[in-house]
Amino acid sequence: MALPQPTPPFTAADYLRWEAEQPDKHEYVHGETFAMGGASRRHVTISLNVASALDEVLEGTPCRTYMADMKLQAAADDAYFYPDVLVTCDPDDHKADQFMRSPTLVVEVLSPATAAYDRGDKFAAYRRIASLKEFVLIDPDRPRIEHYRRTQADRWELQEIEPDQPLLLPSLDVSIPWARMFRNVD
Repeated sequence: MALPQPTPPFTAADYLRWEAEQPDKHEYVHGETFAMGGASRRHVTISLNVASALDEVLEGTPCRTYMADMKLQAAADDAYFYPDVLVTCDPDDHKADQFMRSPTLVVEVLSPATAAYDRGDKFAAYRRIASLKEFVLIDPDRPRIEHYRRTQADRWELQEIEPDQPLLLPSLDVSIPWARMFRNVD
C-alpha cells in the first residue's frame, strides 16, 4: 500500500494566479481559500452608497476609493481579502492591478453569515496593516454603524454612530451623513 503523498502548500502566488482564472471570488488565508457568497440587495446598496460618497468627497485628493472586486493584502497574516469598500492614499496602490497593500480606511457591510468573522479574525488581520487608520462595520439589518479608529498609542477606539449622526472619518477629513449611507435601503 502506498503512503499518502504530502500536498504541496498553496502559496499566495499560487492563489493570485488561480484566483485570476476563477468565475467567483475567493479570499485567501494561510494557504486556504474561502469562497465568497453573493451579497444581498441592501448589502450592495450600502456598499455603493459609501463608495460613491467617498469617491465624490475625495476627488482632487491623493486618496482613491475602491470597491468589492479589489483585493487587499494583509501580508502579516498571509491573507488576501475583498473588503466591501477601501480607501488608499498610497501612490503605489493606485498603480496596482491585483491588490492593494496600504489602505487608510476599510469598510465592511455585515451579513448574518460573515458578521462574526468580519468582527473577529478579519478585523484582527486588518489591525496588523500599519497604514490602516479606520475600520467601519455597517449592519444593514439593525441598522447600525461601528467606527473603529487607531489612536496615536496604536490602540483601537470604538464609536457607535447613532442614527441621524454623520460618520466622521478624521484620517480622510471626511463626513458622510447617515441618510447617505442608508439611502434606498428599505
